[in-house]
Parts: sequence; structure tokens; C-alpha cells
Amino acid sequence: MNILICDDDKEIVEAIEIYLKSEGYGIYKAFDGKEAISVIQNNDIQLVIMDVMMPKLDGISAMLKIREQRNIPVIILSAKSEYTDKITGLTLGADDYVTKPFNPLELMARVKSQLRRYTELGSSEIKSGIYKTGDLVVDDKQKTVIVDGEDIKLTPVQYKILLLLIQNKGKVFSIDEIYETVWNEMAYNSYNTVAVHIRNIREKIEINPKEPKYLKVVWGIGYKIEKI
Repeated sequence: MNILICDDDKEIVEAIEIYLKSEGYGIYKAFDGKEAISVIQNNDIQLVIMDVMMPKLDGISAMLKIREQRNIPVIILSAKSEYTDKITGLTLGADDYVTKPFNPLELMARVKSQLRRYTELGSSEIKSGIYKTGDLVVDDKQKTVIVDGEDIKLTPVQYKILLLLIQNKGKVFSIDEIYETVWNEMAYNSYNTVAVHIRNIREKIEINPKEPKYLKVVWGIGYKIEKI
């Protein structure tokens, strides 16, 4: 298992590296968000430990970029202990959150827990290309969507939005995040564009679009695919 440690404090990186290497993990290091993305693109990484406050690209922004490419576990490190900061990190896609200063043994336990979940659950979906929640199944190799055994026809954009959400079940994406990922450009007045596509997806995959089972709105934040 290979783990990327990303923090602009080299002493913290080296300290975490010592503990992880003692457990037999392969270690990659980065010291800012842009460097982390480059490491992910060029190496087989199974988990990321990411600081929030870093130069060039902060940890949250880097995590969102990583999520566009890989659905691997991300543990956020931060000196901020406020509840709202934790919720923001988890809402935007982090799998876990550790506040500095931290107990190294606790961090190791969280690493093992996330890797166990990834290898037992997440990786099987990634390898097969089949993502499922309840009776909603998206086969990314065949580019098909099935609900209750019925083949659902989506437009290419609708499919990309649904795939992004179901690949990250339970994670909330803002409208701008959805737009920038699917359209691959900076969001500008993106609300209506994304909202219309979301509404059309619901009309196709939900039995009752007004009381959706799968594609849920999180008011004031964005949208998610429910874990069922």
C-alpha cells in the first residue's frame, strides 16, 4: 500500500513517514497541493494524508482535484479545531479529519481503518467500473444506467453528473464543483445550468422526483447521491 503525505511542514511529514514506514507502507511526499496532484497522477497511491493550509494550492482545493481523478481515501490534517472547519472538510469529500497536534497512534489507526474500507469496499467498484446504491446501478464500462432493472437513457452531460456523484456516494458536491468537474471549466453563473440537469436526471431515475430516493439536495451546499 502506498500513502502520500502532503504538508508544508517537513518535520510533520518526516514524523508521519517514520510511523507509516514502521507499518510497512510505501511513502510518497509532497509539500504543497500542486505537488500532491502531480504525485497522484504519476504513482499508484491508495491513501492521502493532506494538510489544509499550504502554499500554491490549499489542501481542500487539492483534494477536490484529486477526487476528479481518483476515489481514494483522503485524511485531512489541520491546526483548526473548529467544528465548522471539520464539517467543511468532510462535506467536500474528505474521508476523515485529524486535528493538530495529533496522537501518531490515533492517526495510524485511522489510516488502517480507511485502507480497510477502501480495499474491501471502494476498490471493488473501481475495478469493476460498476457503482451501485439501492436499485440504482451505473456501469461505467458499458456506459449504462439501470434503475429497478430498467434501462435509463441519459444524455452525456447527465451521465457525467450522475457518475461523479455515485462514484462519491454520500459526499456533497456544490453546484460550482459539479460544473467545473463535468464541463472542465471555471464555473460562472452555473446555478441554472446544473439545476436543470439535476432536475432532468431526477425525472429519469426517481420514482417520485419530488421526494427523491437517490439524488438528494443538501440545502445551501449542493447535491449528493445517497448511500443505500
